[in-house]
Amino acid sequence: MAAAGVASRRKCEELITDGVVRVNRKTIDELPAFADPETDIITVQGKKIRPAEKVYFLLNKPKGVICTNFDPAGRKKAVDLIDCPRRIFCAGRLDADTTGAIIITNDSDLANRLTHPRYELPKTYEVKIRGRIEGESLEKLKKGVWLAEGKTGRAAVKVIRRTASESFVQLTIRRGLNRQVRRTIAKLGYKVKALKRTKIGNITIKDLPLGTYKKLTKSHINYLKKITHL
Repeated sequence: MAAAGVASRRKCEELITDGVVRVNRKTIDELPAFADPETDIITVQGKKIRPAEKVYFLLNKPKGVICTNFDPAGRKKAVDLIDCPRRIFCAGRLDADTTGAIIITNDSDLANRLTHPRYELPKTYEVKIRGRIEGESLEKLKKGVWLAEGKTGRAAVKVIRRTASESFVQLTIRRGLNRQVRRTIAKLGYKVKALKRTKIGNITIKDLPLGTYKKLTKSHINYLKKITHL
């Protein structure tokens, strides 16, 4: 109901408990309540609601913006940067200090697949590291590092450039643990100075300025559905 634009999620819950919601002509007045808008007939105060049109955006997220729909601290949210009347949410997360590519949608099925580890969707990052990373540390980064949850998967690693004081590395991973890149670099004895996600699969933020977004094309959407379909 919220996704279809009836009201906020909390207000929709009130409408249900007020007894003005019917599913297949049966009044639903208790929570939790479940229905499939694709197959069930749902009415609110006698008016039939239609499934919300699916929307898909790619945002180049700035630093300090969070990937959640609710924040008690009142910080800027990624969804606030998208001009869309529908209820939308982030497919996955980037921490507040990480910039770059995040997909925002109202397609919960696709969002779940994009974040599920079984599909091993590749995600590419550019990492600015304090210190010169080389040799054994690079090999460990490629082969995986043990963290509290287990060993990280193999990664594709490319050194962009290095100086005596810092390194710029491109890193592509297929299974993402919480804050994996930062924690992996820290495990190797280095510190991340800046982290940017540049690609999700083959979808890139190239030519997309920081803080701006674009609608994904039909070919992008079909690609994401195909790559996350088993």
